[in-house]
Amino acid sequence: MSCLPCFQSKKANEPPAKDLSVPVAPPPSPLHFENNYKPPCENANKGSDQASAVENGDSSNAKTFTFRELASATKNFRQECLIGEGGFGRVFKGTLQGGEVVAVKQLDRTGTQGNKEFQVEVLMLSLLNHQNLVNLIGYCADGDQRILVYEYMPMDCLADHLIDIKEDQKALDWRNRIKIASGAAQGLEYLHEKANPPIIYRDLRTTNILLDQDFNPRLSDYGLAKLAGGGNTSHISPRYERSGELSFKSDVYSFGVVLLELITGRRAVDTTRPPEEQNLVAWAQPIFRNPKRFRVMADPVLKNRFPERSLNQAVGVAAMCLQEEPSVRPLISDAVAALTNLDVNEPIPES
Repeated sequence: MSCLPCFQSKKANEPPAKDLSVPVAPPPSPLHFENNYKPPCENANKGSDQASAVENGDSSNAKTFTFRELASATKNFRQECLIGEGGFGRVFKGTLQGGEVVAVKQLDRTGTQGNKEFQVEVLMLSLLNHQNLVNLIGYCADGDQRILVYEYMPMDCLADHLIDIKEDQKALDWRNRIKIASGAAQGLEYLHEKANPPIIYRDLRTTNILLDQDFNPRLSDYGLAKLAGGGNTSHISPRYERSGELSFKSDVYSFGVVLLELITGRRAVDTTRPPEEQNLVAWAQPIFRNPKRFRVMADPVLKNRFPERSLNQAVGVAAMCLQEEPSVRPLISDAVAALTNLDVNEPIPES
């Protein structure tokens, strides 16, 4: 019997994947919009209408900043203001003239677009609005500068609260882990099914999931591949290297890895562990086949304080998302439904 019955009807007649190892495939295509997407009739012209409006300078909430304003906000991009660095560039904590604290992302200028193309793409991104996406406040395109300004998230990223937590730091409890997983899935669902044109996230990982003071998750860096990437694929998560193709189901697989990290408290790849445990997905696959062993996967810092049925259901969602064959993975909306209905209020066993 499937450990996740809500997915069963969609794929009941399809054979299970035989080989659950983690093969390496060629780098995926650098596109970030889903090919051959056909929006619903009522939204069919929305994307082109938005693009036209943006090109004319309308319908956007994004503010335009000068380089001088952002240099002042970040103390001339001083090292002490640096709060992060990733595949797209460096992120600085800044304070605008009115006192608003922001995150200033200075994009790597290698392969960036021309001024007009950059502005159109940024303004399109500024139209995206969801509670589980980091809010894009504005941008700077002075000369060859390509800078984005986001709302500042005070609790930093999920990785800081999940992996190698400090002795005086409180570990994430089960309720918050499921809350974060559900919120991240909802943000991904918005990008896949509500954004027009739809957006493939490309790089979902614990360092790109930011948290507010109530541990509500916000996805960062969405839609940046086209802005900063050009032909560069260095920012694409290795988690996509199963089929060699970039699609919505690639994001679903990557979400499965994040969910597995939330369940286990382990890194996706950890070379400090024994060889058979270094790759998290490869270690988990045999356990997926034996529901009696699901409890072994729980993060030890939880000290068994979680409803067992809730754990089993969460592991089931992760297992479905991590199917080797993309066609048998669920849609992200299915994962949202499963996690939303997951009961975290069941009695917690004493042992």
